[in-house]
Amino acid sequence: MLLVDDILLFPASGILWIFRAVNQAAQEEMAGEAEALKSGLRDLYMMLETGVISEDEYDTREKALLDRLDNLQSEEE
Repeated sequence: MLLVDDILLFPASGILWIFRAVNQAAQEEMAGEAEALKSGLRDLYMMLETGVISEDEYDTREKALLDRLDNLQSEEE
């Protein structure tokens, strides 16, 4: 009886496994993107502190990075 159940439920469990794998890959990609954005913010601050960019340019680029980070975090919820 259990073997028959396994055979009959295999297509559904296989599809469920695929959906879980895709979901996990998407979450890992989003986490990697968040880390890249945070690293970009650190680099941007260092450029401001060393005088490579002006404060106006810093504000503009920081706003863009923070907006992307906010959008990414809202998609995770």
